[in-house]
Amino acid sequence: MIRLLLSLPLALLLLTAPARAAEDASFAVEAGTYRAHVPASWDGSTPLPLLIFFHGFGQTGEVVMGNTELMTLADEEGVLVIAPDGQEKRWAHQGAPLRERLRDDDAFVRSILADAKQRWPVDPARIWASGFSIGGSMTWHQACFQGDLFTAFLPVAGAFWRPHPESCPSGPVTLMHVHGTGDTVVPMQGRPIREVYHQGDVLKGMAFWRAQNGCPADPAEVTETGDLRCEIWRGCTSGRELQLCLHPGGHIIPMDHMARAIAWAQSQTGSR
Repeated sequence: MIRLLLSLPLALLLLTAPARAAEDASFAVEAGTYRAHVPASWDGSTPLPLLIFFHGFGQTGEVVMGNTELMTLADEEGVLVIAPDGQEKRWAHQGAPLRERLRDDDAFVRSILADAKQRWPVDPARIWASGFSIGGSMTWHQACFQGDLFTAFLPVAGAFWRPHPESCPSGPVTLMHVHGTGDTVVPMQGRPIREVYHQGDVLKGMAFWRAQNGCPADPAEVTETGDLRCEIWRGCTSGRELQLCLHPGGHIIPMDHMARAIAWAQSQTGSR
């Protein structure tokens, strides 16, 4: 059975402070702040893989740091985790509500990466982006518009908003997306928000990424692990790999998937 992270409302009640406060720290850059968790096993010199994790709506980087399962996984895998703080606890991703009043989050991400590389020996071949809900949408946005900053994308329960991009400046990407088919907060087919904004369709978004990557319509392989079913596209003209992993649950992060996703990102090193 897949272990699940708490859904958003309960998470906001229970994950109000970082569980590893003594090891986690907050840093400021010109446009905002971010939190960082250095793996407990790090020897102080070995290059570190970096995972930037974008929080969900109404959350902060502190909530991400409070996810003890994610922090434990980071310790086990030796991954530096950075959790940026969204302005007004949201992200200015493509199609986002009230995006025009928010800061330039693309510039914010660039400044975080530059700052992190000055503080820690970040491995340039292992820089990954992930996020939950609108943090997942922010991950898709980064893949489309700043894909050259990262080597793999691991979004959860959040994809493009409408109108979908017609093309992406970054070109092909290495991406594994996970979503619950029972998700009603960010449904697979998307939904309108106040009849003004619209969450996008996950399957249409994946079809877009297949076109960007030069992948065939049908996956090369389908795997099933517990409740998680993954369609895998290999043999794309870009040389990149795409995965769509679905589970029957709702708006949650399946934590067993995060372990699988990080292992997969590690395996994709050098595929750029």
